Amino acid sequence: MPDAVLPWLRAKDLGRVVFTEEELGRRVEEMGRDITRSYPPEETLLVLGLLKGSFIFLADLVRRIHRPLQVDFLVASSYQNEKVSSGDVRLLYDPDTSLEGRSVLLVEDIVDSGTTMDHLVPILERRGPSSLEICALLHKRRVALRKEPKWVGFDAPQDFLVGYGLDLSEDYRHLPFIASV
Repeated sequence: MPDAVLPWLRAKDLGRVVFTEEELGRRVEEMGRDITRSYPPEETLLVLGLLKGSFIFLADLVRRIHRPLQVDFLVASSYQNEKVSSGDVRLLYDPDTSLEGRSVLLVEDIVDSGTTMDHLVPILERRGPSSLEICALLHKRRVALRKEPKWVGFDAPQDFLVGYGLDLSEDYRHLPFIASV
């Protein structure tokens, strides 16, 4: 654990560091380049961040996508402060932004049970985007999804992970790395 950077963090709070700050930075840069190349240069991309977990990843990612884009957010929850998905997805914030005829990129922090993605994708598809793709920082590959992410930062271990936006009951989001609990 980087004690010099985070002296308040006790080693007993977390397990191992799974992805370092440097690894995250390199991979987000690569993903930004790939996404930039995947859309026509004149097309404005709508990036929808799935809050709260994606906010740090999304902020870093959009600064590395070199094309016109707009950003909006969705808030959905299936965890309700637990380590395991309840299976009940609640859409807590749904933007007014029109998706019709637009290229939409849904940005997710982690695909774990797949419940949230499988709930949201049909809702977004019914709104008529010209394309809908998913970008996930982490993917646990537990289940086959209705629509798999086109871009995945890392395959993730089955551990419960925190940091870089991921939380445990709202704690640890601000860590610059990803660690197991």
